[in-house]
Amino acid sequence: MIPIAKPQLDEAEIEAVNEVLRSGIIAEGPRVAEFEQEFADYTGTEYAVAVNSGTAALHAALLAHGIGKGDEVITSSFSFIATANSVLFTGAKPVFADIRPDTFNLDPQLIEDKITPATKAIMPVHLYGQSADMGSIVDIAEDHDLILIEDACQAHGASYKGKKVGSFGTGAFSFYPTKNMTTSEGGIITTNNKEVADRARMIRAHGSKQRYLHEMLGYNLRMTDISAAIGMVQLKRLPSYIEARQRNAKILTDKLQDIEGIECPTVSESCEHVFHQYTIRTKNRDQLADYLKEKEIGSGIYYPIPIHRQPYYKELGYNDNLLVTEKVSREVLSLPVHPAVTGDDITTISNAIKQWSDAKC
Repeated sequence: MIPIAKPQLDEAEIEAVNEVLRSGIIAEGPRVAEFEQEFADYTGTEYAVAVNSGTAALHAALLAHGIGKGDEVITSSFSFIATANSVLFTGAKPVFADIRPDTFNLDPQLIEDKITPATKAIMPVHLYGQSADMGSIVDIAEDHDLILIEDACQAHGASYKGKKVGSFGTGAFSFYPTKNMTTSEGGIITTNNKEVADRARMIRAHGSKQRYLHEMLGYNLRMTDISAAIGMVQLKRLPSYIEARQRNAKILTDKLQDIEGIECPTVSESCEHVFHQYTIRTKNRDQLADYLKEKEIGSGIYYPIPIHRQPYYKELGYNDNLLVTEKVSREVLSLPVHPAVTGDDITTISNAIKQWSDAKC
């Protein structure tokens, strides 16, 4: 079986964890602080605040900016549900704008139509590892005096015009095992704003800067030193992981681009795409996914139901007319592109898709 995802872990991560276990400091400690500094340096930001999941990173980032009841946050419905749920957690309202059909990211031309007096922030999603159009989105945020929070949970190392995502506003990253790098589970907030960083640190630790002195409502969102130790090893390898994903993506595109009925990913000239997912489009997506499964080739549908069409959001009254989002949700299919994918695997994948296409035609 060629899996859709496969975490890259070996003896270096095992030894890093063992060192932490031997130290006796296994909760948040010096490894977390080291990892935060290294990740801030990597993204080109002043500060990084490690937490225990990507969802926690989004939630704490929003709270650190003071977003709450009565506020609106413009974001994408074509994402994992944590994107919008993190807004609901604060008491604010997610407002969905439609996406571009080529990059699957927010369409800047449609964002301004969603701005109201209650709008407090824009939260673009850098989906599949490709940056949203940050040039246009930054301009909109500045013109309307809006907070910019980047959902970079799938985009470690991605950049827009040479500047890494997570450094345009306040960034939120996930380290779930399927991501381009992992801490087993975890997340991190990046920012150049000291006040936001300080508030995020308090939010992750029960609203406290000093033990047993609680200045605000907070949570237990802390990362452990065990996770941070894994993260430091993974961060050193991230450039090679990205290079492997980009290489595999290029070979896949070379092999798939002339197959009838298959639309390969679009890479914006302004972006470095890090290919968390290699996502094609086809009108017969479900049939192709079933065929690949028969051939023992993994695939994934990210995401089959847009957030605004999820049962809970329908209960909340969401009934948006997002034509592009709904169309691509019926057509997208992600193929294995991770560093463990070999040249032979890519040939197997492309040959299977060609056979399926030929049979269908």
